[in-house]
Amino acid sequence: MNDLMSLGIHRLWKDHFIRNLNPGRNPLTSHTAQEKGWNILDIAGGTGDIAFGMLDHASTVNNDAHTKVTVADINPQMLAEGRKRALATPYARSDRLTFVEANAEKLDMIPDNSIDLYTVAFGIRNFTHKDVALREAYRVLKPGGVFACLEFSKVKNPVFDAIYKRWSFSAIPLIGQLVAGDRDSYQYLVESIERFPSQTEFRDMIKDAGFMIPGQGWEDLTDGIAAIHKGVKPASLQQVSER
Repeated sequence: MNDLMSLGIHRLWKDHFIRNLNPGRNPLTSHTAQEKGWNILDIAGGTGDIAFGMLDHASTVNNDAHTKVTVADINPQMLAEGRKRALATPYARSDRLTFVEANAEKLDMIPDNSIDLYTVAFGIRNFTHKDVALREAYRVLKPGGVFACLEFSKVKNPVFDAIYKRWSFSAIPLIGQLVAGDRDSYQYLVESIERFPSQTEFRDMIKDAGFMIPGQGWEDLTDGIAAIHKGVKPASLQQVSER
């Protein structure tokens, strides 16, 4: 369904998201030899796509065999699918990959200041209280840690936007009905995308949670159909005062 709805482009978005974050600590270039690998938390990542890609990138690009990913999802069925898919990866029975059932708004099992990178891909628009989840992301990240979100967003070009909305509201629910036998879920999908904040609105929500915003705060993908948002937890109180 994801391939049909996006014409396969979602795979390119995810690959770019991972390469852009460049996960892992290369032992040849790292300035902190004592600390090995990153501690990554992937939220709403039950099926494992982002987690597997992060670990592959850390291992093959940064020669890092220590980076770990915890996949957290509120849906046990999604986690079961992720564990099943993990069996086809080198990480299935290693301590580098962990699956946890958790609500992004209350991550009690994750200590304060313990995460290097918090990722959420195509999940945050479904959170009931996005502001609460953002503050929880801030809490668990180490000073200097990065919040990174890949999510559907707002198309900038009005002509393209009209075509995109026609495809979304007409074709996607129909494809859902024909392929997955579930029109209602895909109707909800396009409506949730429409309700999600604009790039500037979501950037400001991230800033309000306490994060420093690099540059304009986001990168548009495919003219804004999706966007990558980032925030950095300040490494000192001085940086907070400079926001």
